[in-house]
Parts: sequence; structure tokens; C-alpha cells
Amino acid sequence: MGQAKMGGTAGGARRAGGKGAQGAACVIAAGFFWGYTGACAQYLFVRYGTDPLWLTSLRMIVAGLLLVAYGAATDRKAMVAIWRNRSDAAMTVFVGIFGLMLSQYAYLAAIGHSNAGTTTAIQFLFPVYIMLHVCVSSRRLPSGTELLSVLLALCGTFALATHGDFGGMQITGRALVWSLLSGIAVAIYSIFPKGILEKYGSVPVTGYGMLIGGVALCVAGRAWNAQVQLDWAGIAAVSSIVLIGTALAQTLYMRGLSIVGPSRASMLISVQLFAATFFAMAWLKTRFEAFDMLGFAFILAMFFLLARKGPALYSNCE
Repeated sequence: MGQAKMGGTAGGARRAGGKGAQGAACVIAAGFFWGYTGACAQYLFVRYGTDPLWLTSLRMIVAGLLLVAYGAATDRKAMVAIWRNRSDAAMTVFVGIFGLMLSQYAYLAAIGHSNAGTTTAIQFLFPVYIMLHVCVSSRRLPSGTELLSVLLALCGTFALATHGDFGGMQITGRALVWSLLSGIAVAIYSIFPKGILEKYGSVPVTGYGMLIGGVALCVAGRAWNAQVQLDWAGIAAVSSIVLIGTALAQTLYMRGLSIVGPSRASMLISVQLFAATFFAMAWLKTRFEAFDMLGFAFILAMFFLLARKGPALYSNCE
């Protein structure tokens, strides 16, 4: 009996470890895909003058339809059940508009005014927003580590925005504002949908959220009025953004988030910054100055500093 119990415990530990590794792989893959398709978006804006609102609406609606169709075919019960609970349905709509839609549009709008690497770096301030949310919701002051992380975040943002020149901005105000808003939206969909993710899975939450957010943005911005002219290279870039960087990456991240939680996901997703910077430099020949690299270093230091706090920081989120 004792041996059987030990064997069962060991088997359970292996299964838990395997699930954790699966969740980590999902987050890392999502980060890589987001970094790559961020460079695809920069390519579209520079070469074709593509409208970020049109691109965001398209990517979200198509990805949402694909995921909803997939969910209906594989787990019809969950796809229907999520709308039978009023609070869960409301949370799905909230995450779709203020999390998924805002993050997608703000990220692309910021790239349109700057570049994929810089936008991704500033978006990566989202752990600071999560930390502030935790402090407010638990009615406590930030710890010394958390205050240091805020200082690093401010230094990193200053380095990227000004290149050390106190007299002026080296990126546009719009690029900075959209990048910051993108990070806030990432924090929103990292914190709030955990309960519905556990109940229904990542496909219903992501699929409906994408579809709702995409339709809302399309109608509000009248995206159908955009003038779009693309050749085969442009179509390939758009397809990559829609299929790889939206439907696949967002589902992988939400799946990984539901397994490993916000704290570990925040650390693992840092691969997105490296991927976005690499593709911007190697493919699009974007030049980064010394102060850009310093800004990246400050923000990555902040990122890992907060990630090390783990459950102590994210206890109110998980």
C-alpha cells in the first residue's frame, strides 16, 4: 500500500510538472510569435502605409471567428455555457474590449508611430501596473523591491523616449501613449479573466473576446473605409499577423497563463522583447542607439525583479 501511494504521488508530481512545462512552452511560443508579428506590422506600416485600425479589426474578427468555430466543433458545451452565467458573460465582454482589443490596437498604433522593439519594451511595463493593482486591492504600500522596480521602469522609459536628452523626446508622444496603454491592457487580460479561463478554457474566452473586441473596434472606427493595397508579400504579412500573431499566439498565452499563473507568465513572455528587437534589426534594419539598449536593460531588470516576487506579488491575481 505504501509503495502504491508513493508511486501515485510520484506520478501526480510528474503530471503536474509536465503540465507546468506545457504551460511555460505555450507562453514562450506566444511571446516569440508576438515578437515576429510585431515586426510584420512594422513592415506593413512602413512599406504599404497600412491603417492600424483596419489591421487590428481584421486580425481580431478573423481570429475570433476561427477560434469560435474551432470551439464549437471541439467543446460546444463550454462555448454555450459561458453565456448562461451573466457575470461570466460580462467578464468576457470586458476582457474582449478593454483587454484584448485595447492591447492589440494600442500595440499596432504604437508601432506605426515608432518601431516594434521600442513599442514592445514600453509595453513590458505591464508588471508594474499589475503590482500597483495588487497594492491598491490589498490596501498596502509597495515594498522596497516594488519601489525599485518602479524606478527601473521609469529609467527605462526615459532612456527609450529621450535617449538621455532632457530637452526633448526622441519618439513621438503618440507612440509613448499608445505603448503605455498597450501595457495597461495586457495587465487587464492577465489579471481579470483567470476565473473564466479555469471554468471554460482558453478557446471560448479568447475566441469570443477577439470577436467582440474586433467588431466593436471595426464599427467604432468604420474600418471598412480604409484604403488598402497589398501585394503577395503584404498579404503574407497580414496572414501571419492574423493567424500566427493573433489566433494562435493569444490562445497559447491564455492557455499558458491559466496553467502557470501571471507571475511565471510575466517572466517567460520576456522572449517577446528579444524576438521583436531581433526581427526589427535583422529584417527591417531598424537601428537602436546605446540609450535604447540601456532602456531595454532597465525594463528587463524591472521585469525579472517583479517576476522573482512570484506569488507574493500576484497573490491577489491568482
